[in-house]
Amino acid sequence: MMLHKKLHTEMSWEHLCELYDEISDMAGVLQDPIHHAEGDVAIHTQRVINSVKSLPEYTTLTEREQQILWISALFHDVEKRSTTREEEGRIISPGHARKGELTTRLFLYEKVPLSFADREQIAALVRFHGLPLWVMDKPDPKKALLAASLRVDCYLLALLAKADVLGRDCEDAQALFDKIALFTLYCEELNCWRKTAPFPSDDARFHYFYTENSTDCNYEPYPEKGSEVTVLCGLPGMGKDTFIRQHCADLPIVSLDDLRRQHNIKPDNRDANGWIAQQAKEQARIYLREHKPFVWNATNITRKMRDQLISLFYRYNAKITLVYIEVPYAQWQRQNNARNEAVPAKVMERMLSKLEVPTPEEAHKVIYWIEGQSQTIF
Repeated sequence: MMLHKKLHTEMSWEHLCELYDEISDMAGVLQDPIHHAEGDVAIHTQRVINSVKSLPEYTTLTEREQQILWISALFHDVEKRSTTREEEGRIISPGHARKGELTTRLFLYEKVPLSFADREQIAALVRFHGLPLWVMDKPDPKKALLAASLRVDCYLLALLAKADVLGRDCEDAQALFDKIALFTLYCEELNCWRKTAPFPSDDARFHYFYTENSTDCNYEPYPEKGSEVTVLCGLPGMGKDTFIRQHCADLPIVSLDDLRRQHNIKPDNRDANGWIAQQAKEQARIYLREHKPFVWNATNITRKMRDQLISLFYRYNAKITLVYIEVPYAQWQRQNNARNEAVPAKVMERMLSKLEVPTPEEAHKVIYWIEGQSQTIF
């Protein structure tokens, strides 16, 4: 059920717990006493929120930035509730930030009326809240930071990390603050402080992130002849078919739903889904070999799904545009119910919980088509 509650900084912790299970569930979730001697996740989160509001920089932020930052603090450890376990005498929460991004997106989409850009900024802050502390430990620190900068304001990320440390009782706090200072310097060095990482072109950006051993983000790949492929992404009922009618009507369409209808296969027939996907890929290969433009129409709601397609298309030197399509939650439900083959509500909610909005480095171009117009995430 959608509650239509607006989160604001004056709401008490007790009120938040009454309204939302996501918040009340934090109580009693243990943390490792070496890093969090202050107590459980609920205690830590309250301290982080208070620390955010007490930062000298907080008063210099816009009202929008303040809201983004404190809601990010509220949710930064939300999925420690599902990932926390004891291992070799230590309490760990592996993957809590990655899972927390999905939960934050779901929560804000269903329950709180925020803009798409603000929601995605908050989801990205939750996802990357540990990056300022651990960026130098990544296999490729430069690539990790530049990828994050395409989605999140690194200044707000550094402030969240600082508040996260202030919300702890730990003996290595100063070392953690030093890491955040180093992160700030690294952002400035890579020219991604308070802005997205600069690339000379879409092709250069895609090549840098897609090519495993690439190190030069200014390298311009040689233009190869290939198809222009538009890959649609979006949950059932969001309006992908409408987008095609309005913007791609003159292009060939590879549609998994159309193939299912042609072969009288139900969408929930998992045994046949692999065969349908192969038929669609064979259809796509015909266009790719002939360098013809086409549209791939399917949900593609996870990064794994999209990566498989992009890998196939790129082998044929295609230029790939991802178009993510979204409408508000209530409109989405109405549109799905109006379809000839409405997706059951439980299936819709399960798919929504897995939604990974495409990120800018996934393709040559990523378009966010929100409520019938193009928007940005940062």
